[in-house]
Amino acid sequence: MRITRRSLGMGLLAIAAVGLAAVPFVTDDRYLLKVLTFVGLNAIVVAGLALLFGYAGQISLGHAAFFGLGAYTSAFLTTATETPWLIAVLAGTAIAAIGGLLLALPSLRLKGHYLAMATLGFNEIMSVLFVELRSITGGNDGLSGIPFPSIGSFVIDTPAGIYLLVWGVAALALLGAANLVRTRPGRAMRALHGSELGALAAGVDTTRLKVQVFAVSAALAGLAGALYAHAVGFISPTQFSLEFSILLVAMVVVGGTGSLVGPFFAAVVLTLLQYVHALIPGLSKDVAAVIQDWEVDISGLVMILTVIFAPGGFAALSRRRKRVRIGEGEAV
Repeated sequence: MRITRRSLGMGLLAIAAVGLAAVPFVTDDRYLLKVLTFVGLNAIVVAGLALLFGYAGQISLGHAAFFGLGAYTSAFLTTATETPWLIAVLAGTAIAAIGGLLLALPSLRLKGHYLAMATLGFNEIMSVLFVELRSITGGNDGLSGIPFPSIGSFVIDTPAGIYLLVWGVAALALLGAANLVRTRPGRAMRALHGSELGALAAGVDTTRLKVQVFAVSAALAGLAGALYAHAVGFISPTQFSLEFSILLVAMVVVGGTGSLVGPFFAAVVLTLLQYVHALIPGLSKDVAAVIQDWEVDISGLVMILTVIFAPGGFAALSRRRKRVRIGEGEAV
C-alpha cells in the first residue's frame, strides 16, 4: 500500500491528537497540564504564522504583539467591564485581526528583510504601549484578577478543563488551516510564495491576498493570546516580547515551509525546551540553568543551522528524501 506524505502527516497528527486528548485522563499533574496548555497556545499561533510565512512567504517578527493585543483586550473587557468571556475572546481576536490589517496595508510594497523590520518596529511600538497605557494594561505591574473561561454559569477553572479547551481550539485552528491550504486561496498563497510576478500573471490579486493572510494570521495569534490571559489569570508586558516573536518564527522555520505538520511538531519541541528542567528526570540543575538562560540563543542557533543545512525546514528535507527514494526506485 502506498503511503503519501499527506497521509503520513495526517496519521502523525491523528496519533498526536489521540495522545493529547488522553493526557488529562492519565495524569492530574497540574504543572504538566499547564506546560502542555502553553504548547497548545503556541500551536494556535504557529498555525497562523505557518500560513503567513510557510505558505504565503511573508515574514513577521511582530506576532508577539498580536498575541498581546488579544490578551489585553479580552482581559480588560472581562475585568473592567464584566463582558462575557466568549464575547471578550472574540473581541480580542478581532482587535488582533484589525492590527494585522493595519500593519499589512502600509507594508504591501515591502519584501524580505524590509518587511521583517517593519513588523519588528510594530512589535516594539506595541511593547511600549503595553507599558504606557497603564489605565488599560496596568503598566509594568501587569493586569491581574483575569477570570477563568466561562459560558453562562459553566466555569472552566481546572487545569484539565483549560487544557482541553485550549487543545480543542488548537485542533480547530490546525484543521481550518489544513483545509484552507488545499483550496484555491491556498494555491494562491503557494504561487505568491514562489513568485509574486508569477502569481500576478496567473490572475492572483496579491495585494488582497497579503492583507487577508496577515489578518487571519494575526487573528489566530490574538485568539491564542486571549485564551492565554484567561488560562494564567495574569499578564504583563514582558510576556509579549521580541524574544517570543523570534521563538515563534523559529518554530515555523525549523518545522518547514509549505507544511503545517512540521511547524506543529517544532512548536511542541521548542516550547517544551523552556521547561526541560522539570520534564526530564535526573537532569542536573546546572544543565537546566544553562538551557533556560540560553533558550532564545538555542532557538536562534537551531534556526540558523536549519536554514544552512536544511533550507525549507524539516518538512522540505523529508520531501527531498522522498524524491530521492522514488528516483532510486525508478533507476532500479
